[in-house]
Amino acid sequence: MGYTPEELDQLKAWPFVEAKKLLKRINNKTPDKGYVLFQTGYGPSGLPHIGTFGEVARTTMVRRAFQEISDIPTKLVCFSDDLDGFRKVPLNVPNRDRLQEDLGLPLTKVTDPFGECKSFAHYNNQKLRSFLDSFDFEYEFISATQYYQDGKFDEMLLLALERYDQLMEIMLPSLGGIAKGRDKSYSPFLPVSPVSGKVLQVPVLDRNISKGTILYQEPDGEMIELPVTGGNVKMQWKPDWAMRWAQLEVDYEMYGKDLIPSAELARKLCRVFGKPPPLEMFYELFLDENGRKISKSSGGEGISMENWIDYSSPDSLGLFMFQKPKTAKRLTFDAVPRAVDDLQKFVASYPSQGLIEQLNNPAWHVYAGNPPKVGSDISYSMIINLVGAAGTVDEEVIWGLIKKHANVANPSDNPELYRNLKGAINYFNERVAPTRSLRTPNEKERIALEELRNKLLDWTGGNSGEEYQSMVYSIGKNHQFDPLRSWFATLYETLFGTSQGPRFGSFIALFGARKTADLISQRLKDTSFASRNS
Repeated sequence: MGYTPEELDQLKAWPFVEAKKLLKRINNKTPDKGYVLFQTGYGPSGLPHIGTFGEVARTTMVRRAFQEISDIPTKLVCFSDDLDGFRKVPLNVPNRDRLQEDLGLPLTKVTDPFGECKSFAHYNNQKLRSFLDSFDFEYEFISATQYYQDGKFDEMLLLALERYDQLMEIMLPSLGGIAKGRDKSYSPFLPVSPVSGKVLQVPVLDRNISKGTILYQEPDGEMIELPVTGGNVKMQWKPDWAMRWAQLEVDYEMYGKDLIPSAELARKLCRVFGKPPPLEMFYELFLDENGRKISKSSGGEGISMENWIDYSSPDSLGLFMFQKPKTAKRLTFDAVPRAVDDLQKFVASYPSQGLIEQLNNPAWHVYAGNPPKVGSDISYSMIINLVGAAGTVDEEVIWGLIKKHANVANPSDNPELYRNLKGAINYFNERVAPTRSLRTPNEKERIALEELRNKLLDWTGGNSGEEYQSMVYSIGKNHQFDPLRSWFATLYETLFGTSQGPRFGSFIALFGARKTADLISQRLKDTSFASRNS
């Protein structure tokens, strides 16, 4: 659809900022190839992790923003560098000893340690695609092995052979150059040995541009002349990245902050291939709970895609990817409740917003411009606390507690709420229950809790969350909790074993005044016993 310059200027969400840059880069004209090409890259030397998924999710968000402000056709490709040599056995796969035997082979020739696919690369590629498909991404998957072997890179490979010296002039300084003897050992071409089948990192001894071949020496000393076309060689990954940009005429690509130096080289190399580099955006890396980068080889200590989807819908993961892409974020388990609750708030605000506000709302980007209607005000965090308070993980029991408040009878009436219920129960079982510790209240806190219990037992006011919240607030104020948030922290820590939670008044409205009073009585009894025996 068309937007005025003033409206475009008001689109501040980062995918629109990127989309506007891209539109300017192509001069608002359709490229000769007929579409604007977005690319994401994947190295299948290890299991795909959540950061890999995030790159596709974020790139898709920019693509959707571009489609909103332009009628120019677009295309997204996910390129798997699966002809790369297998250099290191990942720590997070079975049958590691068997994989040691395949070191050096192209990833599409490495044994699948899981015993399910033709190769390790095929397994990892399939794993990646299954997650991308679960989000209904529109993309074309490209295998480097297939592209090399089908001759789709032949034109650029022959050009690289012709402009070999120019490529070396760019690469050598980044590798230590002549001073470290890299002019004798480095080559942008990696022969795929016809003897061993391995991807060899050996120098090129001679080139024959007219024949399109290179001469190299096998480890056993045999001299072999090999065509650079037809999948007989694989380019080193930085020249390979640039060659891919040039051959596919990529218009936009994202990459992690750690690849900024490599991208600077790829830009220069791409121009050697006679093509302009794409518009690029770098994003910060995900960190695990110990502040370490999450990688596909080690897996890190962060939450996996499987974990996240077991606890919540893919939509909340999409929001996590949307938020602050240039800020390093800890990808820990407590990110799930925050993301689900934040997304619920963004969706709730969407209908009352004007068009520009909606386009800047994260919900627009998570749901591809079509957010669902809000079906309930019951937050994910609320359900987690409800499970803990109810003392059961039985889905039917928990559903029975919330369905009246949510004005639904069956799960089919609000599938999103029921999905959150199931995910919250899983989250409670695996992440909360094993480490939950109910704090013993001090004397001041105990007196305040007793007053709250008594007020609830004698409650004759309304049953809205706001009315309960006002009453809880006044008790904290009367007992001189300063700051007042320490009173609410007391409630969470002594009743739920967590440091924070949803609005307590809303919890009472959902759980019920009498049940909440009974919960307080039980916790006071339990912690009193614990205190006397500590």
